[in-house]
Amino acid sequence: MQDKLKKFFQNESKEGIILLLAAIAAIISKNSVFSDMYNTFLETHIQVAVGDVHINKPSLLWINDGLMAVFFLLVGLEIKREFLQGELSNISKASLPFMAAIGGMIFPALVYLYFNIDSPKDIKGWAIPAATDIAFALGVLALFGKRIPNSLKVFLLALAIIDDLGVIIIIAFFYTANLSVLSLLWAALGMSILIIFNSLNVRRIAPYVLVGIFIWVCVLKSGIHATLAGVLVALAIPLRTKGDKISPALKLEKNLYPWVSLLILPLFAYGNAGVSLGDIKLTSFTHEVSLGIALGLFLGKQFGVMLFAWLSIKLKIAEMPRNVTWLQVYGTALLTGIGFTMSLFIGTLALEGTDYAVLIRLGVISGSLLSGLAGYFVLKYSMDKIKRT
Repeated sequence: MQDKLKKFFQNESKEGIILLLAAIAAIISKNSVFSDMYNTFLETHIQVAVGDVHINKPSLLWINDGLMAVFFLLVGLEIKREFLQGELSNISKASLPFMAAIGGMIFPALVYLYFNIDSPKDIKGWAIPAATDIAFALGVLALFGKRIPNSLKVFLLALAIIDDLGVIIIIAFFYTANLSVLSLLWAALGMSILIIFNSLNVRRIAPYVLVGIFIWVCVLKSGIHATLAGVLVALAIPLRTKGDKISPALKLEKNLYPWVSLLILPLFAYGNAGVSLGDIKLTSFTHEVSLGIALGLFLGKQFGVMLFAWLSIKLKIAEMPRNVTWLQVYGTALLTGIGFTMSLFIGTLALEGTDYAVLIRLGVISGSLLSGLAGYFVLKYSMDKIKRT
């Protein structure tokens, strides 16, 4: 049994499996005798006070605003590494996933707008289907093991990272209101301190974390979504230092990864995926919001990624990944429609204050499920086709 567990936790697909189990556990909890316990867990208020600064939020918002800031810290570290040292550091390597990611954000939004253009309240959810869940998408790809070309994995990873960067920009510009200039000035002071740490080659992680917590509080109080503080802090942590075998950024990324993938994201999934089946009606599936999200993820993602990838290669802006077929690119494009974590997260921001929680979850889960299954079977067919030839 111990050997089986060890093998499981070494498996590349474990993050996606754990996320799926967390989502299933949430749905079971919401629709069983544990429903009251589930609601109590999400609604219990936790207060932290230091002097005159008070933060009093239900546990669900501590997960969404607090723990997800750690997730975005990890995303920021990954984006920084890829742009400075990884697959996105070279224009020729970055062109294809960059173009595909742009198409994969534009067309899902257009599909959503097609269904909701006449509703000023609902139109704010246009970005919900624009996101890709890295853990789930890579998890499905990992099910094929070494049969999948490494260049295809790199393409999907780079695309998903650029996608995350796009989502960060969207949150900053479109889902921010009631700005507090004073709080932003304090956050800017915190960032200035981190930049000084970086320029002085401060290599200990603790000073960056302490100032990062200060920046998180300032951003939380400013009106900008607090998770963006994680990205800001990530940009200031040194990736290159003199005389170190491993830089602070790489060390922190390595240390955070298991906590984020095995605890924070499953906890987020558990807190946000709990949909009451009793609230789902036949009209829920045909409502403009859930339909726009589901078809945006399933149709918009695959069409946008494929169109922009094809155009960039035909126009010689980018090159086809080595040992990869167009059918495999299409299967990967389908997998980008797995929006789960990020789509649910944007949904909590975009349609906050509405009674659309069930519609958002229904749209995200159904669209992601369709995309994941279709992507798996297309890739399986492509693998079998190559094997026969």
